[in-house]
Amino acid sequence: MPNLIEILKNTQPFDILPESVLRGISESLIQTSYTRDTLAYRQEVTEVKGVDIIVKGEYETFFFDSSENKRSVEIHHPLYCFGGISILLNRTKALKSVMAKKGTVVYNLPRKEFLELCHAYDDFFQYYTTDFGKKMLNEEFSHFVKTPASFEESYIAAEQLYSRKIDGIAYKDIVSCAADTPIYKAAKHMANNRVSCIFILDENQNIIGYATDITLRDNVIAKCIDVNASIAEVMDNPIVSISHQAYLYEAVLMMFSTKSRYLLVEKDGRYVGFLSRNRILSEQGQSPLVFIQSVKLAETIEELRQKWNYVPEIIKQLLGRGINAEITNQVITTIADTIAIKVIERVIREMGEPPAKFVFMVTGSEGRKEQTLKTDQDNAIIYEDKANEQREMVRKYFLTFAKKVSDYLNEIGFSYCEGGYMASNPEWTHSLSHWKRNYKKWIEESVPENAIKFSTFFDCRFLYGEKNIIEELKQFLEVELQKPNDRFFAFTAKNALQYEPPLTFFKNIKTETIGKTEVFNIKNAMTPIVDLVRVYALKKRIYQENTGERLKKLMESGVFTPQQYHELYQSYYYLMALRLENQANQILVEKSDPNNYIRINTLTKIEKATLREIFKSIGNFQMGIKMRFTNNILG
Repeated sequence: MPNLIEILKNTQPFDILPESVLRGISESLIQTSYTRDTLAYRQEVTEVKGVDIIVKGEYETFFFDSSENKRSVEIHHPLYCFGGISILLNRTKALKSVMAKKGTVVYNLPRKEFLELCHAYDDFFQYYTTDFGKKMLNEEFSHFVKTPASFEESYIAAEQLYSRKIDGIAYKDIVSCAADTPIYKAAKHMANNRVSCIFILDENQNIIGYATDITLRDNVIAKCIDVNASIAEVMDNPIVSISHQAYLYEAVLMMFSTKSRYLLVEKDGRYVGFLSRNRILSEQGQSPLVFIQSVKLAETIEELRQKWNYVPEIIKQLLGRGINAEITNQVITTIADTIAIKVIERVIREMGEPPAKFVFMVTGSEGRKEQTLKTDQDNAIIYEDKANEQREMVRKYFLTFAKKVSDYLNEIGFSYCEGGYMASNPEWTHSLSHWKRNYKKWIEESVPENAIKFSTFFDCRFLYGEKNIIEELKQFLEVELQKPNDRFFAFTAKNALQYEPPLTFFKNIKTETIGKTEVFNIKNAMTPIVDLVRVYALKKRIYQENTGERLKKLMESGVFTPQQYHELYQSYYYLMALRLENQANQILVEKSDPNNYIRINTLTKIEKATLREIFKSIGNFQMGIKMRFTNNILG
């Protein structure tokens, strides 16, 4: 029997994988031998069970045309892989026909294991998408590759959809007018240019607002405003813009999170066009992102609960298409944010306008935009400082407000936080000055419990209200973190070291027994990455909330090399995908409440090998934290 690991080491794209993973792959390979010239695969007829690796002999691949003539013939020798593109196009049948020559021996990697490698190793996946793109430039090949009915569900289609940049679609030219233009003239300008949005310019030609058909309806006609008044008096703002290099899905999420129907496209420091929500959604087709619009239209608590209950289906669909877990997290977060904002607006209608400006912020995993399907409430309220005689009245309003919001969210499916990190807890609803004192105390009085609190609230993110309040708090924090305090960073680092990667001394996955089942806690396995990235972000005063975004900034600032960044990023989102997939299956298949426990017997050999590699890598990074912040390599 040949040395399969050595064969894999010399086979593209398997040659990029760690040896421990190759060992797991080698144990999954199934041998097939051909004793005579055999039609091993017939296009659109023969089932593709996995990827064939030729180790001896020859594959002749081709398309049969309508007259049974061979077209687009290619000859492939040992160490060529066949079947990957078919699988990534979500085909169950072969894309091309294959004649296996006499004496040919192949080893087949089952479909499931192949897709796991595509999930775990982006370079491996990109090898196939790049290969497919090159082949599609060939007219004969593209002629025979009829788009299957399920193409929109395929991995490659998903990759194209979620990797498409705004530069790749046609955005509209900006139609504008001066701020002092009469309303009727602005409307006429819109009609002449056949646009539903006009941008308003100040005397320096800077865009200061916009007016739409809806603006004219709501701000002019409904209020009986004189059409000779200036358009600036009725325009909408603020202006929301996005880079021409941003991805299409980012534009969708930005529109829903900002409630804007129009995005200006920015390139080289100037606005070059704009996109409408309808335009972008038409590009997304039947994407799960369209589901967010239906969430925004929901009115009752029961409707919102039903929408949240459907999210596991959305997540299963996204992961099934091969979508990166970071994007999947963003979709969950946007849906959760949309629901929370609907609840906040409902409570304000019930209670009346707040007696002070405030911010409702989310913290923890919500704050990092890394929500999963097992989620509880992590939030807080900061309100502006008021005169002494108003303080009690203001505080009473916001505590009542917070409890109502919390109760509604719990009813929808966002359970109460067991640790009490919620705005309904009086400890986490306070004035801005009180919050500043909190942060200062946590930094200066460095004790273990303060490190935990600080970590939770460093991951804070604006959700609703006056954004400048949270910006002022972050400016205060920027000053405080510049003061030397080695003790604070030492405690924060030790907090980041409390969870160790679940590996035994012999580098096997460490499990615990629940009932009769061997499991490991995947949340605890991921936490070291979140924590160590946060420690470095604190030290460098990087205020991006998301772990992936923090990693990128840390690489740009030289803390991590590109290789280290890639290693941590891939590890974190591989674990996240596994976690989300497990939770979706628990809800949809097992009909049970989701948790963070993965049954070890449900993992394939490749998954186990990949996890061992990830856990070893995390351990190495933790060693760096120990040396850098605690001056103690042993603890």
